[in-house]
Amino acid sequence: MTQADVIVVGGGVIGLTTAVVLAESGAAVRVWTERTAAHTTSAVAGGLWEPYRIAPREQAERWAVEAFAVFARLAERPAETGVRMVDGLQAQSGAGCPPPGWAASVPGVRPATAAELPDGYRSGHRMRLPLVDMPAYLDHLTRRLTAAGGTVTVRTVGTLDEPAREAPVVVNCTGLGSRELLGDCELTPVRGQLVVVENPGITEWFVDADEESAEPVYFFPQPGRLLLGGTADPGAWDTTPDPAVADAIRRRCARVDPRIAGARVLAHRAGLRPVRSEVRLDREGDVVHHYGHGGAGVTVSWGSAARAAALVTGD
Repeated sequence: MTQADVIVVGGGVIGLTTAVVLAESGAAVRVWTERTAAHTTSAVAGGLWEPYRIAPREQAERWAVEAFAVFARLAERPAETGVRMVDGLQAQSGAGCPPPGWAASVPGVRPATAAELPDGYRSGHRMRLPLVDMPAYLDHLTRRLTAAGGTVTVRTVGTLDEPAREAPVVVNCTGLGSRELLGDCELTPVRGQLVVVENPGITEWFVDADEESAEPVYFFPQPGRLLLGGTADPGAWDTTPDPAVADAIRRRCARVDPRIAGARVLAHRAGLRPVRSEVRLDREGDVVHHYGHGGAGVTVSWGSAARAAALVTGD
């Protein structure tokens, strides 16, 4: 396409990925963001590739599979990108549970043996998935955007009329911010809390496959630390970590791997997932709306961003 001038509003993983796709396609891209990437909800994310709390499911899984291929390539350069391919276990308390719907598109997914299941779990699947170190990865995206000629400006946006006065096309990637910016009351925060501990030697990730649980159990080995989760609290806006919740997270994770019980706590984190009845991805005049990715913004980012870029260019 020709040198289109685009302003992307929002500097989390969805905004930055969309900006990179556009800039690397030849567009002149500016990102306006209220916070630097390191202070967005994306920076708090655990970083495992997995379609979680996002709708519509079939579309999200298509985007996720497209993104999987991109992350697999990025994992060839982990020191540069923050992406690694890591083995792990998705476990269920019920017996004979089927694999996730996207499993056929991911190589190497297999049923777990009884010996591989922690106490309290009766079935599960072993697989190798992208695990993204979010601070390093957001830095990678920012460098790519800059290398492609894009810019990032930290500024607040009261209405989308502000960027529309400066660029012919605006892409709204404000996530939960669209609730206030647009009055989109379909958006609901689903609070997630994590505990960061010293890694006691755990090299594989673990996820309890009960997606509807308000107390999901998972842990992800990231460089120099282990992330423990979590919570899923609909309608909760407070991002102050709760010490009692943190203790409960540690206990649940330690039941899966007892080594976690004695791990020294390094930090606490909490963030708000932008959950919606379905992702909003459409064009309204000169504005492309691209938000509401729930707990799967990282997971679907490249597939979803490609569709948003197509709406910008009219492809």
